[in-house]
Order: sequence, then C-alpha cells, then structure tokens
Amino acid sequence: MPDPAKKPKATAPRPLRIRPLAERKNLVQKEDFAKVLPPVAGFLQWFEALPEIYGSKALKLVVSRIIDARQQGREVGVSLGAHVLKVGLSPLLIDLMRRGLITHVATNGASAIHDWETAYQGATSEDVKENLPDGSFGFWGETFAGLNGATKRAGERGEGLGEAIGRTILEGDLPYRHLSVFSEAARLGIPATVHVAFGCDITHMDPDLDGAALGASTMKDFWTLADTVGRLDHGVWCNVGSAVIMPEVFLKAVSIARNRGQLGADFLTCNFDMIQQYRAVTNVVQRPPKEGKSVIAMHEIVLPLLHQALLCTAEARGCLQEPR
Repeated sequence: MPDPAKKPKATAPRPLRIRPLAERKNLVQKEDFAKVLPPVAGFLQWFEALPEIYGSKALKLVVSRIIDARQQGREVGVSLGAHVLKVGLSPLLIDLMRRGLITHVATNGASAIHDWETAYQGATSEDVKENLPDGSFGFWGETFAGLNGATKRAGERGEGLGEAIGRTILEGDLPYRHLSVFSEAARLGIPATVHVAFGCDITHMDPDLDGAALGASTMKDFWTLADTVGRLDHGVWCNVGSAVIMPEVFLKAVSIARNRGQLGADFLTCNFDMIQQYRAVTNVVQRPPKEGKSVIAMHEIVLPLLHQALLCTAEARGCLQEPR
C-alpha cells in the first residue's frame, strides 16, 4: 500500500504544441464580409416607411440621435462582442469611423484576435469542436506572436492595448489591414480599446505572454473608455453583441464619470443583439441613461441596415462626410 503521507513526485508538464496558422481551417473568409455601399437611392424612403412600432421605431430613433450627436460634436461609441467582427462586419464599422460617425470602439480580447487574424491572413474563426479533442484548439503561433507581441509593445511604450494592436498591424504592413478596425482606429486617431478578462482568450495560453504588460495595457484602455464616457452627455452608446463583459465595463465607466461629476443621464443607449441578455439590458439600457432602447436582430442583418440608414440620413441632412 502506498504511504499517504508521501506525496508523489511532480512531473514536468510536456511542452505545449504550438502550430502554424497555415495548418488551420478557418470558418470565415474575407470574401464573406459585408460590402460597403454608398448611400443607396430610395433606401431612406424605404427605411422611413418602416412601422413606428417596437424594433423599427427604436432603430429609427437611434439613427436620428446618432446624426444629431455628431452634428453637435458629441460622442458616439460602440461596444462589441467578438461575434460582430467574426461575421464580417468590420468594413461597415470602419466606414462609419472614416466618416466621423463613430468616435470610440470598445471590445473584448476575442474581438482583437479575430481582427488581427483577419488583417494577417484574410480569414479567422477556427473550428473549436474539431480542434478541442486533441488539444490543438487555440495554439496558433502567428496569433500568439502578433497579439502578444503587441502586448509587449504596449508595455514598452506605455500604450493602451487597442492602440498597440492597431499600430502593430499598420507598421507590420499586414496584407489585409484595411479590414482591421484597430488599424483604422490607429490611423484615424480614434480610441479603440480592448477590455480583457484574463483566461478568456486563446492568447492567454501562450507561455510567453507578458501578463503584467497585458494587465497594464488593458487597464490603460479602461481609463481611456472612462474618459470617453465622461463626455457622453447628449451622445449615443450602442452595445452590439456583448452579453457580459462590455455591459459590465460600461457600467463601471459610467460610475467613474459620475463620480467625477462629468455625466448626467441625458444620453441614449441601445443594445443590439439576437437575444436580450440580463446584463446588457440592465447595465446599458436601463440603469445609466434617461433613455435606452433594445433592438432584437442578428448582427449581420441589423448593422448593414444601421450603416445604410446613417449614411442616407446624414446625406439628407447635408452632413455626410466623405471617408477619410
């Protein structure tokens, strides 16, 4: 019988197997992404003919208030779940950023991974079900090197994580950087912040990750977000497809702004998602603003509608900017 007082000798774990991205099957290709159209003749008439009821009424209000906010120089921010970028909607967000209709993008660590992989190879989204059984899920050398290299850069230069990712993509001249929200934000000088929950992202499985740099850079991004939220009076904040992380982060940023005496309740929030989840509804729509709305729809349907409605409405009001 073994002696229970004697602990078995610890064995060193086997080194992690990290594979090249070229070996991975990707579920999403750049050819699948949304196409950016200029204002389409007749669209605004169709949009305004939607019934003044429930979702379409809310969507019309959000469009009108976004244009109002930007005409007055107010903030229009969007917080994203990773699914938004994974289903090919970055070209629409980038066009709104280039036209001055979005002033801040905030998202989680998974979004940054999809954004970087798209910029690097024009494809993203691995088959988790296929790769998890043999332990290959998430262990991709180029993704580790790119994202965690950006993290090290952020630590060395005192940058926020989103800025470091964007500048890494730009300066690395990645072939599909025009599809990257972070690289375009860096080019345009728009805040794009990454709000990381440790252990949630595949890049955290990299043994070479600098956790201190990651923590410092995502914390810097949190305070950048708090500064934007402090200027949100008469502005608009849209939460798109984030059920937990971004609603929680947004709520804390609102509390900081009010603690500083910066933010009242006169701003509009909206939650866009296919299911209305507790935290998004409570922390974005109900608690912070005087007025909040919810629109239930698939991202790949509602965001193209929102994009086109914003362009056509701005054109009709004579304030549509050409893309920068």
